[in-house]
Amino acid sequence: MSGQHVQIGEVAASTGLSLRTIRYYEEVGLVTPSARSTGGFRLYAAADVDRLELVKRMKPLDFSLDDMRDLLRVVDALDAGPTSEERRELLERLHGLHGEAAERVESLRRKLTVAEQFADSLAVRLGDQRSRSTDA
Repeated sequence: MSGQHVQIGEVAASTGLSLRTIRYYEEVGLVTPSARSTGGFRLYAAADVDRLELVKRMKPLDFSLDDMRDLLRVVDALDAGPTSEERRELLERLHGLHGEAAERVESLRRKLTVAEQFADSLAVRLGDQRSRSTDA
């Protein structure tokens, strides 16, 4: 996708996001298409798709729209070549977001463990019931 623009349908296919979600992310200011075709179609550059991918990866961790905006501001500011003081502050904020993401991942791991234990207990119960029906 480098150097070229693609339409929203191609972006949806490559990211796994729905057209509706991509339009919503545009509406709330998380991503803006780099261009429009002469027919008015949204055109996305590789950097736009990268932003969508970043937002998509934050979603399962239940980050708010404000958190997403904050991360995108930090990433944009770091890419813009900040002063050393600005860079230090941005990296501090990025470190905080990283810590929050790590905590949320760990919480999901704990939930997954509980869910797997539950599914396993149902499988055992199902196996017990099947063996009872063949014993009769």
